[in-house]
Amino acid sequence: QVQLVESGGGLVQAGGSLRLSCAASGTIFSINAMGWYRQAPGKQRELVAGVTSGGSTNYADSVKGRFTISRDNAKNTVYLQMNSLKPEDTAVYYCNAYLRTVVTQPTSSYWGQGTQVTVSS
Repeated sequence: QVQLVESGGGLVQAGGSLRLSCAASGTIFSINAMGWYRQAPGKQRELVAGVTSGGSTNYADSVKGRFTISRDNAKNTVYLQMNSLKPEDTAVYYCNAYLRTVVTQPTSSYWGQGTQVTVSS
């Protein structure tokens, strides 16, 4: 069984910062890519940022220069540092990981439960 547990969401004023964390636990053989998605009310879930096991990163255009994704492979944890937050960043943020539970199984996608980020103007 695998769990992804997010933390760090909350309410912040525009221009402020938040740091999200997501720790993967359970039966894990290896983790490939990890990432953060978000879903605002009435909108589709979208990729915010991703990071590979080798440390390569990619970002949505809307967050480039403001958000930074990082991971600690030893702790199976991914972080999202969010600076210069805007009201349009308000959404539920979800952690995602592509991982393998045992060597004989294919890589599968796992999701966290989501954490609310609200940015007031």
